[in-house]
Parts: sequence; structure tokens; C-alpha cells
Amino acid sequence: MVSTVVNMTVDCANAYQLAQFWSEVTGRRLDPEDEPGDDETEIMLPGGLALHFNEVPEPKAGKNRLHLCLRPDTSRDAEVERLLALGASLVADHRKPNGWGWVVLADPEGNEFCILLAESERAALVPVSP
Repeated sequence: MVSTVVNMTVDCANAYQLAQFWSEVTGRRLDPEDEPGDDETEIMLPGGLALHFNEVPEPKAGKNRLHLCLRPDTSRDAEVERLLALGASLVADHRKPNGWGWVVLADPEGNEFCILLAESERAALVPVSP
């Protein structure tokens, strides 16, 4: 027997507003039934997995134990700049002089996520020797 992951839930203060941010990040629409003021909202991702946003009374405390890693279709650096302009904030910059690395951002409610290299960037870089 196995279980299938159907959604990743993000606890938040404003489900609709945070879902709008993530809709811009992923290029996916909110569920057509979701409206401002709803305490739960959802974005369907390719492959059937959903990002589910659920309002909770307590604020975020501490570092996420689970987070999303995003691989852009453009470039890591261009995606970081785009997401900062959408309202993300920089948490940590792990870019290396040789081109490898990632950037940790936080969404408007402080949930951390990573921006990785695009596949085309990875293919163009020389592998790092062990």
C-alpha cells in the first residue's frame, strides 16, 4: 500500500491574498470558486498536485520544516528579481562564483522557498568535482 500526495498546505493569515502571490509565482490560476475573504484557497499545479492555503489564527514562528524548491524556465537570477518585485523577500543567497547555488526567498507571509538554477543553466555549467 502507498499514499499519494494530493496537496501541499500552507498555513497563513490571508489565504486569498497569499494564493494570489503564488498564482503569479507559478503562472497557475486560483480555483474558480475562490473569492476574497475565503479562509481556504487552492492553486492546481501540473500533474495534479495542489497548493492549498489555509487561514490559521497563529502567526508563523521559526523556519519552515518543509519548503518548495522552484526551477524557473528562464534563469535563476531573473526569477529571483521577478519574485522580489512581486513581494518576496531575500532570506539567504547561496549563489557561488562558479555559477552553482540557489537563493532562499520568503513569500509575503514569511514562508521560505528556494529558487534553483534553470535546467539550461545547469546543463551549461561544468560539474563540480568531489
